[in-house]
Amino acid sequence: MYESHFGLREVPFSITPDTSFFFGSPHSQEGLNTLLVAARSGEGFIKITGEVGTGKTLLCRKFMAMLGDDFVTAYVPNPYLEPRALMLALADELEIALPRDVGQHELVKALSTRLLELAARGKHVVLCLDEAQALPIDSLEALRLLTNLETEKRKLLQIVLFGQPELNAHLASPQIRQLAQRITFHYHLGALRRDDLDFYLAHRLRVAGFTGARLFDKRAVNALFRAAGGIPRLVNIIAHKALMLAYGEGRQQVAKRHVALAARDTVGTTRRAWPWFAGLAVAASLAGGITMALTR
Repeated sequence: MYESHFGLREVPFSITPDTSFFFGSPHSQEGLNTLLVAARSGEGFIKITGEVGTGKTLLCRKFMAMLGDDFVTAYVPNPYLEPRALMLALADELEIALPRDVGQHELVKALSTRLLELAARGKHVVLCLDEAQALPIDSLEALRLLTNLETEKRKLLQIVLFGQPELNAHLASPQIRQLAQRITFHYHLGALRRDDLDFYLAHRLRVAGFTGARLFDKRAVNALFRAAGGIPRLVNIIAHKALMLAYGEGRQQVAKRHVALAARDTVGTTRRAWPWFAGLAVAASLAGGITMALTR
């Protein structure tokens, strides 16, 4: 809606994990470096944790995109699966053709054969599990057993667990203590710092095609940081709404009041005063923006 108004090619603050918008903040860059070093050293289990909205899925996709031709990646976005279903999902990612009624023994054998084939071709296989805090205990144990597959030189399968902090409590279960002991690389993905936020906004706007001067004034950025607490997903949601509000008024720059109204209309922000009033104000401004777009 507002792209041409601000000189943009695309929406800059979508919450879709598009790797072209990956921002190398100190936290995300350290997390990415940890993943790359661990993967290239052949570690069996790697763990990345972070609060909701801190960019774990985007980091996962960036990591997979940077691994190179020596790696084969498998991605399971929703691992709330019992052991057999999880192994079938892995088999599907590795392009293993299986009969519909395949037995457990045949399934494990097919996975082992495929992993050995890939290893013989010099390939490293990395399985990335998003939302790993949802993994059942039995499925985690099945994954541990899969990582027992190895040659004399290296593991045939590496597993990266991406999850919310609850994953740590999950892994503390005595039933899977052997798995927890095998996690040799781990990193906790934190929120953006205030000093990072200006660069984060500028980066996403530049990727989206913005070539002008400052689009969010300094007071707007301060308000955005206070409202979102540095959580990238909340930053994106509020910034997107603030741009719509500024566009609805025909403004060329986002002001503090645009951010304040957008924040009050957003669930999960740190400041939630008068949500009903803010919702009416946002709706009214957006309606004005739509009217402007139709009359141009």
